[in-house]
Amino acid sequence: MDEGARMFELGTDGPSVIVAGLDGSPSSMRAAAYAAGLARRQGSMLALVYIQPMGTMGGADVGVAINQAGHEVAADLERQIREGVDQGSHGPSIRWEFHTAPGDAYAGIVEHADRLKADAVVIGASEKAGHRILGSVAVRLVKAGRWPVTVVP
Repeated sequence: MDEGARMFELGTDGPSVIVAGLDGSPSSMRAAAYAAGLARRQGSMLALVYIQPMGTMGGADVGVAINQAGHEVAADLERQIREGVDQGSHGPSIRWEFHTAPGDAYAGIVEHADRLKADAVVIGASEKAGHRILGSVAVRLVKAGRWPVTVVP
């Protein structure tokens, strides 16, 4: 048996865990909706991950304000997800979890995908012009080559 043949688990159809990165932007919400559809059709667990930006500049007061805003965004995203799941209750249910932590978006999504043993990652395309030069989280995830990554526009 060659090395490539041993990398795939036999007896599985599709992903068992899909990680979707969220930040509240329209493209990330479309990515979450797309990932939810995949999870529903595949019978997968959907792990929605929001990495809260950390305040590193501007002193303690600014850092506290940024951290508080991150917690508020996380709570709002989880509320929106719960409402969306409740409204979609007429069809098959989706198994889902919401994860949040402070840190760098790329590193946080990688950490969660590894810890949850993700089979796929779904993320929205960056809407920031500067990412054409520095590289977006989506591009960095694709380049990491550790999971199939779907980038939703």
